[in-house]
Amino acid sequence: MIGTYNYYYIGGNDEHGVNPPTLGKRTPIMPYIDRPFYENEFNRQAKNFFLAACMRCGFSVYDVKPELTDTSVSIRVARVNAQNLTLVVTFAYNAYGSGTTFNSLNGFQVLYSKQNIKPTASRLLSFDISSGIAQTVTAKNLGVNTLNDVGMLSSVNCTASLIESGYMTNFEEAKKMLDPDYAKAIGEGATIGVCNYLGVKYVSDISASSLLTVKKGSYNMYVKYLQLLLNTCGYNIDADGAFGTQTENAVINYQKNNGLVADGIVGQNTWKSLLEWSNPLPVLRKGSTGKYVRYMQLKLLSKLYNVGTIDGDFGTVSENAVIEFQKENGLAADGIVGPMTWAKLSQIGGGRPLP
Repeated sequence: MIGTYNYYYIGGNDEHGVNPPTLGKRTPIMPYIDRPFYENEFNRQAKNFFLAACMRCGFSVYDVKPELTDTSVSIRVARVNAQNLTLVVTFAYNAYGSGTTFNSLNGFQVLYSKQNIKPTASRLLSFDISSGIAQTVTAKNLGVNTLNDVGMLSSVNCTASLIESGYMTNFEEAKKMLDPDYAKAIGEGATIGVCNYLGVKYVSDISASSLLTVKKGSYNMYVKYLQLLLNTCGYNIDADGAFGTQTENAVINYQKNNGLVADGIVGQNTWKSLLEWSNPLPVLRKGSTGKYVRYMQLKLLSKLYNVGTIDGDFGTVSENAVIEFQKENGLAADGIVGPMTWAKLSQIGGGRPLP
């Protein structure tokens, strides 16, 4: 499907920044781990999943804010307006009240602006996205509403929607901000909505055999798709379609960590590793590395177990977090992540309660 509908040009935008974190755009201090979750930690994940999914469905895509830093609205609006996009979708997370304490308000909402150059189209897109997300998450659907005087909705020259994916000030929804499965569900749901809006069939997966081998010096849409997939795995590289040194280093690092020949060439084995997930998930233990370890670390952190750095390296801190999780969930506390531990760990939401 890559490139089938490349005349549709889809933008993805993530609100705020994470390096450094945007002041005030965070949860209250999360118990057990003594740190907040920052809004962009979620927004960026969801945007990356969305862009990769849109490209899988055949669209051309544009990352409005590849930087980890917060970027001004005026700069992002100017970027959008220079691209002649079909539409742009912004990913955000809501807050209510002081932001220092938790409350009960919950649910996701999709917003558009009547000040947009295409208000009716923006409204229709927002309803389709709301419907799409309702198919991929179990959170309360707060529907579609208007939000004026927000540049990424009102000042861009294309159809635009903004997704408030939950409430940072709701304890259970705050935990989901670091859950990769929830970020992916929001991104996929938004993609379903975009496909419905444009009258294009949503494609849930793609075969590695349909993708071309790429390496340093390649410059094409397959390189861009590779870069987007690497970004969903925690790499921060520009998805520009050019296979340069930055992309080659990311590929080699990925290959080393995932038991592949680390030659920097993306052929069938590397494509399969990036696209496919084992079912059942593999057994992990101290010393394991790779995408499954990173996934485990994010799931543990989202459930408020301290894993240290999210680095895909199963070390002592991660092992201790697994043992704590196992003890508190009636599992054999051996520090090994097997089928029984995966069954409880891989669920969206849950985790430690509010003290």
